[in-house]
Amino acid sequence: MYEPRFYRHWIKDDDLVSFEVAVKQTDLYIRSRRNLKDKTLDSVLKHRGSLEAYIGRHPIFLTTLDPYQAEAGAPAIVKEMARVSQLTGVGPMAAVAGAIAEAVGRDLLAFSPEVIVENGGDIFLKISNKRLVGIYAGQSSFTKKIALEIMPRETPLGVCTSSGTVGHSLSLGSADAVVVLSPSTALADAAATALGNMVKAADDIPRAIEKAQSIEGLRGLVIIVGDKMGVWGKVKLVPLE
Repeated sequence: MYEPRFYRHWIKDDDLVSFEVAVKQTDLYIRSRRNLKDKTLDSVLKHRGSLEAYIGRHPIFLTTLDPYQAEAGAPAIVKEMARVSQLTGVGPMAAVAGAIAEAVGRDLLAFSPEVIVENGGDIFLKISNKRLVGIYAGQSSFTKKIALEIMPRETPLGVCTSSGTVGHSLSLGSADAVVVLSPSTALADAAATALGNMVKAADDIPRAIEKAQSIEGLRGLVIIVGDKMGVWGKVKLVPLE
């Protein structure tokens, strides 16, 4: 079922062009220096095509909730999803939105020095100016109140969110938002799922932060449960006016 991505329009970038590209479950919102819709569509079809062909030969990749070991000849996107599944202890498809966002974003960097790709709340950024990424946490009092401040030197960067109360993605937890930052958008996506699964209540926030600290490659973390928040790592939160 399609869910309107109303959060996409909370923060305006007057210096960037915005456009959308959707192919099956992939629903991208892009910001770049110029309209790259055709290039984006080509990139999505390329990466989805290699992923779908691999799943056709290895259907377990689509359904397993366990870490996956990809063979040496697997497509690059499959190997990255498998790699981060092993680091985080979840199935490889937990990383699919982030993996596609980054793969497409890196393709578009050949045509624009600044690219932001959002795929269902999972974001790849390569920026030239300071940007704010708003945090959507459902009914939490923090929704529409805070944002991550991202500086150009921190990018390329993945910012991915898992929620047990918002959206249709599988989560075994009850957090309103688990936001993970990593240079690998696929890793940020998989880690958000893994950590989100741990958070059933606000009392679980410290345990999830401890787990995040043990996952190599994570840069920072924000967990929101109702009116409680936990923050770890290289994260700068700023208020939204």
